[in-house]
Amino acid sequence: MAQTISSVLGLISKDLLAYKETYLGIFITFVNLPNNKKMQGKQDEHWDIVVSAKKNKLRLNITEIWRYRDLILQFAKRDVATVYNQTILGPLWFLIQPLLTALLFMLVFGRIANISTGAIPGILFYLSGLTIWNYFSASFTNTSNTFVANTAIFGKVYFPRLVTPLSKVISGLFVFGAQFILLLVFIAYFIVFKGFSIHVTPYLLLIPYLLLIMGGLGLGTGIIISSLTTKYRDLSYLITFGVQLLMYLTPVIYPLSLITGEKRLLILANPMSSIVEDFRYVFFPVGTFNWIHLAYSSVFMIVTLLAGALLFNRIERDFMDTV
Repeated sequence: MAQTISSVLGLISKDLLAYKETYLGIFITFVNLPNNKKMQGKQDEHWDIVVSAKKNKLRLNITEIWRYRDLILQFAKRDVATVYNQTILGPLWFLIQPLLTALLFMLVFGRIANISTGAIPGILFYLSGLTIWNYFSASFTNTSNTFVANTAIFGKVYFPRLVTPLSKVISGLFVFGAQFILLLVFIAYFIVFKGFSIHVTPYLLLIPYLLLIMGGLGLGTGIIISSLTTKYRDLSYLITFGVQLLMYLTPVIYPLSLITGEKRLLILANPMSSIVEDFRYVFFPVGTFNWIHLAYSSVFMIVTLLAGALLFNRIERDFMDTV
């Protein structure tokens, strides 16, 4: 009898031990369930865009800028649409400004100062120079105040800051296109009614490349000034004045053939000089076209653009503390 009771108690203790292990396992699994879900969630997480403060100052994230290409186009459309918003003439001002400027140059430099434009009619000479120069001037002045003009939006929304100056350069292409059509209209008028002849040459294919150099120079110099104006606001007051002075160091209102000696070297040191001269040579094979000067402007543009992008990339990290 005692042996039977002992065997029954042994079976009961084994069953209790088995139940204990089973319920203990269920309890441990229930307690660790949130942690298991967290681990599984971390393994399943995938971020399309990661914004991090740890950024190499010498790194230019071209891939990120390309990802925001739609935003660049939207900013460019906004800039074009709002320039002459609520004006009577609207976009016609894109044409009126260079036309009135060219007429003023004909009066002051052509009639009063007697500066010869050679075999090119005065209106065509000045319009051709102003068309390409205005693109550089607009790109430079519009990108030179990027940080100051966009402080509000930079402090609220994240996107690559280089998107803003790039949109300014692209929007300038619309203005250039309108003024370029105006130049073609005047060229056609002189061909039909004045008997003026032009020679179509393969140099005509260089127009997109000349635009690329001018846009790169305007963007590079503009973002350098924009980066410096976050601390030195005095530079913003020199922009308009400096652009006007630089135009007189560029053969916009005079042919390069009139400049000789050391003054010619000074003019050619300006990388925009060869661009303006080459752009004019595309339509009127009068003057000079030098591949060495064009290569100098190209190298200057690349160096300026890289220096400006690196400086911009460095300043954008903490410019909100100084603007």
